[in-house]
Amino acid sequence: MKGLVTFSHAKMLHFSYTPTTSSFSPNKTPNFHHSLSSSPHPSLFLKFRTSHRENLRYLKSIGIINPETKVHKIPSPETLVRIISTVNFLKSKGFSELDFPRLAYLCPNLFSPEFDLAVIELVFDFLASDLAASPEESRGLILRCPHILESNVEFCLRPTLNYLRNLGLENLNSPTTLNAHLLDTRVEKLREKVRFLRSVGFSYEESARICARLPAIFGYSTENNLRPKFEYLVGEMMRDVEELKRFPQYFAFSLEKRIAPRHLHLKQRSVRIPLKRMLLWSDQRFYAKWK
Repeated sequence: MKGLVTFSHAKMLHFSYTPTTSSFSPNKTPNFHHSLSSSPHPSLFLKFRTSHRENLRYLKSIGIINPETKVHKIPSPETLVRIISTVNFLKSKGFSELDFPRLAYLCPNLFSPEFDLAVIELVFDFLASDLAASPEESRGLILRCPHILESNVEFCLRPTLNYLRNLGLENLNSPTTLNAHLLDTRVEKLREKVRFLRSVGFSYEESARICARLPAIFGYSTENNLRPKFEYLVGEMMRDVEELKRFPQYFAFSLEKRIAPRHLHLKQRSVRIPLKRMLLWSDQRFYAKWK
């Protein structure tokens, strides 16, 4: 990249002498001028200063540094070079400059002075080897859930992947929003949904099959979504668990906007139909059939 210096070069230049106000006192010989003119590389300091400005301008242009940042809050030259290293690594993995505003907004830590590039190197290795994701699929998953880049491979990503596969979920490398957030979900949170299903009458095998058929269930709140729907099913609708086993997609519909209005509409007409038929039909078809 034009005008950018390498990290090792920047570290060497970081200790170049910087003139202070006293250096140019009329009563003193300007030592800076003497050292610069006598240096075998008199252009190094100016090159470093130019590179710093260009690095700063570039990082502002791609949305990593806010253009309105006050001068005293601008990262140090060495920090800018570290950030540039992260940017170049991500670009080598297929990310474009248009991707960086989203990454910087959702995961600002990626471009902080303390960030270790080795962390995301391990994540990309995991995506390529364990998940068998192509570079394009890896990029797609990360853009849909950038927090994947901050996840620990050994303690988070790999256990989650193994758990999901044991439940029967497939094609987790497909770059969908659901897959991306599933990979970034801790195992304990996944187990919570299986425990709920077992608590209402499903066996472990049945629970696993439901999760495989409806993986979006992992994103639903147990107490604010799943449990109220189940209680409405067996309490108000007077239906049993067996019907839910045949149509677990029931959990995917809104209780307030779909399930309850259609149930009450049919109840007023003394009509009872299977859950699948009741919920899958479009509004136009449903209300035209049962006026």
